[in-house]
Amino acid sequence: MSDQYTTVDGASVGVLMGSASDWPTMEKTSSTLKALNVPHECNVISAHRQPDRLAAYIADASERGVQIFICAAGGAAHLAGVVASMTELPVLACPMQAWSLDGLDSLLSMAQMPKGVPVATFAIGGAGAINAALSAVSILALSDPKVKAAWLEYRAKQSSKVDVLPPAK
Repeated sequence: MSDQYTTVDGASVGVLMGSASDWPTMEKTSSTLKALNVPHECNVISAHRQPDRLAAYIADASERGVQIFICAAGGAAHLAGVVASMTELPVLACPMQAWSLDGLDSLLSMAQMPKGVPVATFAIGGAGAINAALSAVSILALSDPKVKAAWLEYRAKQSSKVDVLPPAK
């Protein structure tokens, strides 16, 4: 297998998956970031099967402009924790609905990270993948006016979608 990984000029978010089987869920992350015009790159790099490849990817990510990592993994779910150990950048974790325990094992391994090296953990599956993307956008919006404008527009649209009850008779 090649030691190469995909990079995108100007990507501010690095989306990582431990397995290609995570893509159907993490495509929701990518679609959400695309909808908000946030450049990102997506890669499959296993923390325990390709540690050198992961270290190489993380080593130059900041220089390439990556500001946040979103990591998906199932089962023992080591990817987010390993990435967090290699960078000072924020790491957002997406537990996958895996073959055992319906994703609860992934959720607990991410949410129960020991203190000192934080990993923000989201819901299992698609909702978590979307919310991780939205959280990345909200973080980037703190320092990027274009992202902030897209974020505020998204929030306004979300608010306008809330149904109201009809008046009481």
